[in-house]
Amino acid sequence: MLKLPSTATIVALAALTALGPLATDMYLPAMPAMAKALNTGPDQIQLTLSLYMAGFALAQLLCGPISDRFGRRQVMIAGLSLFLAASLLCAWAPSVEWLLAGRFLQAFGGAAGPVLARAAVRDIHGPIEAGRILAYMASTMALAPALAPVGGAVLLLFFGWESVFVVLALYAAVMLAVLILMLPEPLAKERRQSIHPRTILANFRLLLSQRAFIGYTLVNAAAFSGLFAYLSGSSFVLIEYMGVAPTLYGVLFTLIVVGFFIGTLVSGRYSHRLGRDRLITLGSVVCAIGGVAMAGLAVVGIHHPWAVVGPQMVFMLGVGILMPQTMAGALAPNPQCAGAASSLFGFLQMTIAAVVGGLVGQFHDGSSRTMALTIGLMGLLALLSHWRLVRRHSDLENAL
Repeated sequence: MLKLPSTATIVALAALTALGPLATDMYLPAMPAMAKALNTGPDQIQLTLSLYMAGFALAQLLCGPISDRFGRRQVMIAGLSLFLAASLLCAWAPSVEWLLAGRFLQAFGGAAGPVLARAAVRDIHGPIEAGRILAYMASTMALAPALAPVGGAVLLLFFGWESVFVVLALYAAVMLAVLILMLPEPLAKERRQSIHPRTILANFRLLLSQRAFIGYTLVNAAAFSGLFAYLSGSSFVLIEYMGVAPTLYGVLFTLIVVGFFIGTLVSGRYSHRLGRDRLITLGSVVCAIGGVAMAGLAVVGIHHPWAVVGPQMVFMLGVGILMPQTMAGALAPNPQCAGAASSLFGFLQMTIAAVVGGLVGQFHDGSSRTMALTIGLMGLLALLSHWRLVRRHSDLENAL
């Protein structure tokens, strides 16, 4: 068994967290090919992404409170087992309806990894150190979205789109072995919570009464929705509209992840020096600059891959800076219900992102305009949410 406060445990938890971006990013280059193979339109294939996020959001409301009662480890094992089976269902789906069902079940099982890995960090490292650890975990996790589209493009080229889901099933099998054989339970028995619905609802009500929790969650959700708008629309914009090859799309996606990776390093390196809220302010400003730049280029009619990829790299730099700090900020005041806090945080994040991604798919006009305007709006929303709900509230508390 691994020691809980160790580098190896952090790497294992980061690998569990990577399950989310792997399941969303690896099949992006294959989306146009999947639409043709299953004889359906782009809107139905984009729906597999939004439905995944919706299932992910719903599952988080359950797995966090359940883990507060029974522990993180057992719930993660059950979730990964479902993810493995659902991935194989996606690979063998004879129609888009079966694929949609498989993606929903895949999300329902896969949610346990990222949600409970965050809660485990709060269990092990406490409120102050958690922000730094989550930032470095995000740096490690950045390898997943960096490599996933490239790997997905290679699998598509040589083995077809079904192979993407087979590889996801294999990844889940490896993580199951790590959980069962190596990772101990991080939640102490004396900190277990009742699973009674009244207790769960009381915890959720407590969280929703905290202005800071709402503020940190909305900043994160807006930034994540900008990322999700890109995930939902970029393959159709870059591959179909701008003529980018699927393999080149994977390379360009890797460049975007580099922005996120640098942002997480900044967040971890300067966590103690600048503090949580200053880093979130910096990240929100950077997101707004990147998003507005992309929207402006699209509106004036500059339709070139770099008019999309360049601003998105800037946007993702901001996401990398603010995301670990908003997670830590939302979980910090609530050690007694860290699982519930992580669940509600993730539910709101994913629900808002799923709605935004669905709108991008529904209003896609064949150009980059819908996606770019949405990303610009989300960058501005992240900045506004932090100023109105978090920073202003913190300034008032300091004044008092």
